[in-house]
Amino acid sequence: MQPSRSVDGLIDIMAALRTPVTGCAWDLAQDFSSIAPYTIEEAYEVVDAIHRGDAEDLCDELGDLLLQVVFHARMAEEKGLFSFADVCEAITAKMIRRHPHVFGEARDLPPDQVKALWGQIKAQEKADRAARRTANTRPEPDHGLLDGVPQALPALSRAEKLQKLVGSVGFDWDDVQLVFDKCDEELAEVREAVASGDQAAIKDEIGDLLFVVVNIARHMNIDPEDALRYGNLKFTRRFNYIESNLKAKNKEWSATSLPEMEELWIEAKSILASKITAKPLD
Repeated sequence: MQPSRSVDGLIDIMAALRTPVTGCAWDLAQDFSSIAPYTIEEAYEVVDAIHRGDAEDLCDELGDLLLQVVFHARMAEEKGLFSFADVCEAITAKMIRRHPHVFGEARDLPPDQVKALWGQIKAQEKADRAARRTANTRPEPDHGLLDGVPQALPALSRAEKLQKLVGSVGFDWDDVQLVFDKCDEELAEVREAVASGDQAAIKDEIGDLLFVVVNIARHMNIDPEDALRYGNLKFTRRFNYIESNLKAKNKEWSATSLPEMEELWIEAKSILASKITAKPLD
């Protein structure tokens, strides 16, 4: 089998890997649940390549992510549920349906009307799905406003989505200063929990504090996941600076005092301040 520029080649490879007896034992042992963590991981690696501005890695990671789609579709086809072609048909139909201002008659709409139309179309899709479930004697679950937010999302991203949803029905602060006040309140409660030594209470209060910090980010139109990713990058580069300096001096961690590390940390903050942001992919 040879590399292919067509998705059909990838589909054929996955079919071969999942063929009993002659296929790959590991691939054959997988199911939707066992593959799901890899699907999430590959999506993160795509985002990482974008943030690093590495087009070559992005191409590679997109391939890995596409493999996940093909893998899930192949397992579904084996069960008689749907095929990769069905996946393609479903998403192309959805994109055409949700963009009548491009593919239909609702052209030249201003952005606010496009957004409103998008919401109407999604609501109609949900009603149609409920009708199909009823017709198939599969009752539609009694969904609440927040039930559609996936549990598997990163905690910061999920918190933001939950807050946006409840904000859409008016359950929100209308002044960011009130959010800052709430943050101060939650921080005080963390301090109290720490003083009590109750680990369950500490965990609970730290969760509340993080949730409020996400709310501050949302009110400032900042993606909290992206902000923390940037913070992680800053920390990593500054710590690497400390490590490199110690190696250059042939000095071990055990022989380095905290004040010495802090001095190098301050140097790193100054020297690396203009070098933190990765080059974006245009």
